Amino acid sequence: MSDAILTTLLQNQLDHISQQMGWVMERTARSPIFSESHDFSCFISDAAGRLVSVADGIPIHTGGGGFAVEAVLRDFADDIADGDVFILSDPYDAGGNHLPDWTIINPVFVGDKLLAFTCNRAHQSDIGGGAAGTYNAAATEIFHEGIRLPVLKLIERGRMRADLWRLLKLNSRCPHLIDGDVRAMIGSTKIGARRIEALTREFGLEPVETAFGAILEYAERRMRAAIAALPDGIYVGEDSSDTDCFQDRNIPVRVRVEVKHDTVVVDFTGSADQIRGFKNSSLANTYSAVYVALFSYLDVSIARNAGAFRPVTIVAPEGSVVNARYPAPMTSNTVYPATEIIYAIWKALAEVDPPRACAGWGKAAHCISSGVDSEGKTYVMYHMHAYPGTGAVQGRDGFPSLGTVITLGGMRIPNVEVFERKYPIRVEQQEMRCDAAGAGEYRGGTGIDYRVKVFDSAEYSFRGEGSGSPSGFGITGGLTGAKADVTVSDTKDNRLNTPRYGVIDMPPLNVSISSSAGGGWGKPQDRTPEKVLRDVEDGLVSIRSAREIYAVAINSLMQIDWRETELLRQAARS
Repeated sequence: MSDAILTTLLQNQLDHISQQMGWVMERTARSPIFSESHDFSCFISDAAGRLVSVADGIPIHTGGGGFAVEAVLRDFADDIADGDVFILSDPYDAGGNHLPDWTIINPVFVGDKLLAFTCNRAHQSDIGGGAAGTYNAAATEIFHEGIRLPVLKLIERGRMRADLWRLLKLNSRCPHLIDGDVRAMIGSTKIGARRIEALTREFGLEPVETAFGAILEYAERRMRAAIAALPDGIYVGEDSSDTDCFQDRNIPVRVRVEVKHDTVVVDFTGSADQIRGFKNSSLANTYSAVYVALFSYLDVSIARNAGAFRPVTIVAPEGSVVNARYPAPMTSNTVYPATEIIYAIWKALAEVDPPRACAGWGKAAHCISSGVDSEGKTYVMYHMHAYPGTGAVQGRDGFPSLGTVITLGGMRIPNVEVFERKYPIRVEQQEMRCDAAGAGEYRGGTGIDYRVKVFDSAEYSFRGEGSGSPSGFGITGGLTGAKADVTVSDTKDNRLNTPRYGVIDMPPLNVSISSSAGGGWGKPQDRTPEKVLRDVEDGLVSIRSAREIYAVAINSLMQIDWRETELLRQAARS
């Protein structure tokens, strides 16, 4: 078998192992955030901590995964044995992205040789701190956000450390979930380790180890070729938030992207200083966000591993919102400012090759409910059914609702019936919005009209990023999608005042959310009249908007008036 064939075969095998780890986690975890929504990611590194496969899960988790493995190697370089399992989360000390994402790292030994690490990074249901559900919107320092985990040896030579296990459970409002979920994480990495060991029995230890290096080198060559195809130059972009979680203010993320031959420098000099609220990024998280932006813009067939990262240099000034100093709070960073980082880069790259440009996904505006169930256990419910619409790209409309951009679709919207069975709620509406999507030749995702009745008193953590300025920006002539709106009322439909960001206790109530819509790609009048008619028939575009925005005349019989449409489009283009 040639080296090239073996390298390709082993790359596919490693990607399949990452995915199989994810399937194990999904089927064995207790929390719906894992079994229903897949808010976790499995990845594999070589013995030096270089990522070789990140095929499972959410890209914001995995792009900076190498920081976590490097922290294990830094702290336990001479004390890693077969049967050990490590756990970590801290973004300042342990290569984490934010505290709720606990990372299990399992060394893979073949005989006495350390060959690889199998890893699972998963967002826990609760880690203590000032609010149930991990998102304490009132946090002003990391100590308000929950337990901080440095690199810890959770299992030592095959034996669980009972004292540490108790410590983890004692620091969660949901110890019953932590118990099952962390065991599922460990089990998934054990399955991955067994599969890698099986590869060495089939192909030999040395060929597999050699293939790790070849996989990285091939990805590097592919990435350099993709960058070299772009014109050399300096391209700038900016996106911003309009709140620091406590008051309205402009918080820009500015980027300077320099393409030079087969390398790219992504420089965030000039971005806002770190802020009071919990939307500050760790370095690992910023690296992940940069990789999300680049890989989604460049050739998506390039393997997303440490080799592909080599041509990319990132400049993130310390003390800025993209590389905050201790002890700034960080829990929201995997979404914001990660979204602004991605959008700033997308806007910069849109100058390079406009047809390849990506329109903005809507920013989320929703809440987390937590309370006590009939068994006296704390539950945590994420209102994910109100996730925003995605941006359009050339050749495809945006999806109506698919999570936030940092997931790129890797996270799923849970089943309504499952939530109604588990939590004291009834979902009364979940349907696509009308006249909200950013218009374009390819239309943005519509967003969702969501209404839920909550029968019990609960604590709410509100995160209303998308309810300020419209965020699903249009591109190449496309229009911006509508912003989100969150309304809370009591059981008699009296409106209740709620913060855009904040944590409050509330009685039984009704929550109504119109989620943000995605941006359009291309000019609206270039959308085919047949597609506009279909959108009208589906209730996504009104007859009035079809005429005024898309320049398509539709009569009372729901038919296209071709003559009038031609006149409207001639006028729009003149």
